[in-house]
Amino acid sequence: MKIRPVILCGGAGTRLWPKAKKHQAKQFIDFGNWTLLGKTLERVKASIYDAPIISTNAKYLRQVKQHLKKHKIRKFKIVLEPAKRNTAPAILSTALIKDIPNEQPLMFLAADHLIEKVGLFNKAIKKNQKKLTQNNIFIFGIKPKMPSSEFGYFLTKSNKVTRFVEKPKKAKAKQIISKKGYWNSGMFYLRKDSIINNFKKYQPNIYRNCNKAVLKAKYKSNVYYLNKQSFTKAKAKSFDYAILEKTKDINAIKLDIPWSDLGSWKEICKMYGRNKRHYFKKKNVFHRPWGSYVNLFNGKEFLIKELYVKPKGILSLQKHHHRAEHWVVTHGEPKITLNKKYFTMKPDETIFIPLGAIHRIENPYKKPVKIIEAQVGSILKETDIVRYQDIYGRVK
Repeated sequence: MKIRPVILCGGAGTRLWPKAKKHQAKQFIDFGNWTLLGKTLERVKASIYDAPIISTNAKYLRQVKQHLKKHKIRKFKIVLEPAKRNTAPAILSTALIKDIPNEQPLMFLAADHLIEKVGLFNKAIKKNQKKLTQNNIFIFGIKPKMPSSEFGYFLTKSNKVTRFVEKPKKAKAKQIISKKGYWNSGMFYLRKDSIINNFKKYQPNIYRNCNKAVLKAKYKSNVYYLNKQSFTKAKAKSFDYAILEKTKDINAIKLDIPWSDLGSWKEICKMYGRNKRHYFKKKNVFHRPWGSYVNLFNGKEFLIKELYVKPKGILSLQKHHHRAEHWVVTHGEPKITLNKKYFTMKPDETIFIPLGAIHRIENPYKKPVKIIEAQVGSILKETDIVRYQDIYGRVK
C-alpha cells in the first residue's frame, strides 16, 4: 500500500509579520520563483506516495488550487476547515475522510518546511512503513546544527521518545543537545486506525465532533467542506498537546539532513546566504565608500541584501521611516550602534533593527565584514535613509 501524504496548509505565518494587518502566509511567499508549498508538492511526487490530501481553509483555497495546477498534480483531495482549531482537529478530520482505508499509512507534512536531501527523507519513511501499528506514532527528529530557542526538542531511549521540551532557552537547548536531543520537526507518520484509536482514548470530544463534521461535510470538485456547526464544537488543541504528550507509544525517526521551517527572518537570511550563488547578479552590485552591497532578492514587502564592509569602513549613523531590518553576520566582527547601545557581533549572531531605530555598522578590524540583511516594510528604497553622522560627508 502506498503512503498517503497529508499536507497541513492552514498556518497564517504571523511570526514573520508581527505588526502587519495584511500579510502573506509563509507557505505562499515567493522566495525566488519557488514557494514552500510548491517544494512540498514536488516532494510528494515520489513513487512511495499516493495522491496528496491538503488540509486548509477557505481563505487559502484559491492559492492551494493554483499551486496544484502549477505543479501538475491532478489527483488530490482538499479538506476545508470552516474555523481555526489548531492541528489536532485538522489532522483527525483529514484522516476520517471515507476514501482512506483503516490501515492506510499517513504521512503528515507541514506546507511551510524546507527539506533538503529528500531522497534520505523518503528512504526513512519507506523503511519504517512495516513498523506502523494500530496504536503507534512515528515522529521525525532533525539533528540540531546549533542550540536554538526557535524549535521544540525531544529526547529518546533507543528510538522511543521519552520527553518533549517546548522551545527552551539557549542554555537549556545546549544541555538537551548534549543528551542527544533532536529538533522536533512537527512531522508525523502513522496509520489511520492509530489516529482514530488515539483520539478516541485521549480526546473523545475532538473525535466526536470531527467525526460529525466529516459525516455532514459537503463534497464538491475534490473538496470536502467540513460541517461548521460540528467542527467549531471540537476543542482547539495542537496535535502535540492533544495526543503526543499523552500517549507512550511514540517512536523517533532521526534524520541528519538540512531542514528549516523558515519561521524567522534569521532562518530566511541564512537560507539566502547558503544559496547566494543562485541569486547573485552582477548588475545588482552597488559600490559605496564603506564597501558594497548586492541585492539578492526583491520579494513582496521584503528585500534580501548582502553587505560587504571593508576594513575600516563605517556606514552612516541612520534610521528608516518605512522599514525594519534583520541582520545575520556571516563574516568578521562588526561594531554595532543601536540607539544608545554599542557592541560587537560575531559570525552567526543576529540582530533586529526596529522601524525608526538609530543604527550604524562599523568595521574597525583588518578582516572584511559580511552581513545578510532582510529589509521588511512598505518602502524598501535607498531614499528611506535619514543620516545623522557620516564620515564620507553625506549628511545634508
